[in-house]
Amino acid sequence: MLFNSYGFLFVFLPLVLGVYWSLRPGDGRKWVLLLSSYVFYGVWSWKFAALMLATTSVDYFTAQWLHRSATPRGKRGWLVVSMVSNLGVLAAFKYFDFFARSVNAVAGEPLVGLLDLTLPIGISFYTFESMSYTIDVYRGRVQVLHRFLDYAHFVTMFPRLVAGPIVRYIDLEQQLKDAKPKLEAAVVVEALQFFVFGLLKKVVIADPIATKLVDPLFAQHGELGLVPAWTAALGYTAQLYFDFSGYSDMAMGLGLLVGLRLPRNFNLPYRASSISDFWRRWHISLSTWLRDYLYIPLGGNRHGTARTYLNLFLTMLLGGLWHGANWTFVVWGALHGAALMVDHATQARPKLPAGLGRLLTLLVVVVGWVVFRAESVGQAWTVYRGMLGLTGVDAAFARAHMPMLAFLGVALALSVAPDTSDVKLPVRRVVAVLMALAFAIAITRMSVPSPFLYFQF
Repeated sequence: MLFNSYGFLFVFLPLVLGVYWSLRPGDGRKWVLLLSSYVFYGVWSWKFAALMLATTSVDYFTAQWLHRSATPRGKRGWLVVSMVSNLGVLAAFKYFDFFARSVNAVAGEPLVGLLDLTLPIGISFYTFESMSYTIDVYRGRVQVLHRFLDYAHFVTMFPRLVAGPIVRYIDLEQQLKDAKPKLEAAVVVEALQFFVFGLLKKVVIADPIATKLVDPLFAQHGELGLVPAWTAALGYTAQLYFDFSGYSDMAMGLGLLVGLRLPRNFNLPYRASSISDFWRRWHISLSTWLRDYLYIPLGGNRHGTARTYLNLFLTMLLGGLWHGANWTFVVWGALHGAALMVDHATQARPKLPAGLGRLLTLLVVVVGWVVFRAESVGQAWTVYRGMLGLTGVDAAFARAHMPMLAFLGVALALSVAPDTSDVKLPVRRVVAVLMALAFAIAITRMSVPSPFLYFQF
């Protein structure tokens, strides 16, 4: 089920919220949210909903047994069971065929058979959330949840189930204990602001840029001159930001509507002054997850310069692979890993002027988005050739597409303007009218709902 669909907006969401807030805080509300989340996910596939239930059950029981274990060795053993279970599911559904094809390509013959499994939507998100819970129980950072309802209710919340933000139990623990008896007017206004602004980002900005610029240009990647190649790169830069931050905004709005404040996932990333700063602003829930559960356990910066560089590179390489089973994501992760190494190595030197630092950072990000978007490394290379002017200029493209290029320019300007989290709307009648108008504009663009880009990860 898509947030940007009529069924979700006018049937599913009103029914769920109506029943949810008619009940007092307690198990009744948890059951409503749990069951509705399985309906939300099961619309895509009840088989994968059953898979989610199975992995949820494994993590629930392993956390119980880990908590009850009397020895460090026993605790580590149950932690390993949880990690193997989660990573095993990811390996089977997401990565097995990728590595099998790579081995077969090197060997020149089909040495390894393919599983040809359909990738369950959102599996990387809820898997990382489950893993963080078990690890935090092992570390003693959170109290183990003794009731299956409490744990399943946390894992499956539909507002952020399929594309984040990646929420750890420690982020919501106190909120889940202090459930609100009713929604306050100011919270409703804030929730609607997040949801409507996010919907506008998706259907009014991201989708038109995708259908009229990015998708057609990448489809004819071998013919792109300088102008259309840079249009494709900058177009995807805008599309990805508004698509993913739009989903995150909508998730935050839906979270508020069920009484939960989810963490901010974007903080003006295209205004970053360095690559390190970019990763403090972009997909914050993933970057902090990688830092806390991968980079620091690898050693962080505690074992000398060379080891620090290696840990940075490996973290970003695996972060790239998290996004998908394709060499394009490996290259993208390696690019950002190398950029972080350079950034770390030059921290002691005089800083660049703020404007120049932002421009160079954005250039690295835009170049990286090309291979991130491409279907293959070869396709990315042809776009890079165009961006370098090696296949001509094609200035006629700008004249033929001036309205959409102007629209893209406005979108890029908006991508560095104050974001949804930076705007606080008052509880006023005029605000309600304007929000209703914005929502009406958005729903007129939803005749053919398009999936969010991060659903594929």
